[in-house]
Amino acid sequence: MITRGQALELIEAQNPEPHMILHARQSEAVMRALADRLGQDPDVWGLAGLVHDLDYPQTKDQPERHGLESAAMLAGKLPEEAVRAIAAHNGEMTGAMPESALDFGLRCAETVTGLIHAAALMRPTGYDGLEAKSVKKKMKDKAFARAVRRENILECEKAGVGLDEFLTLAIGAMREVAA
Repeated sequence: MITRGQALELIEAQNPEPHMILHARQSEAVMRALADRLGQDPDVWGLAGLVHDLDYPQTKDQPERHGLESAAMLAGKLPEEAVRAIAAHNGEMTGAMPESALDFGLRCAETVTGLIHAAALMRPTGYDGLEAKSVKKKMKDKAFARAVRRENILECEKAGVGLDEFLTLAIGAMREVAA
């Protein structure tokens, strides 16, 4: 399995936009926290979160390839279940539908980062004091962070964690990255 340093080198070699590096780090943090909560390997789950959008600079105009190209680039570098989760994180477009807790975990974790980050940007204190109930309220407002697929966030239940607990966990993990 590649190291975190090697994963970061792979990401940087793709020349991503700066916001994509932040998204990768946020996704990694949420996945590590989720793995800890579920008794899974935080290194495997964290790396899956970190590199899930590895192919985005090349596939942003080909959403039907996004995730599949990353999975191909990462085959043999990550455990098969992590490669599968990366392919499944965009299953609506690729046909690689989620099946395992890791698959659903990656889908909800990488998606929730956009909603929580947007909510934090709207607050004078950022992540400090941000609570799950505030994020849930933002989830109900379809105009807020319009591109965020709320149904993916709700898949936290399929990963094994209720929504309130998942949001609290994700906010805490992202607060650490923001610091």
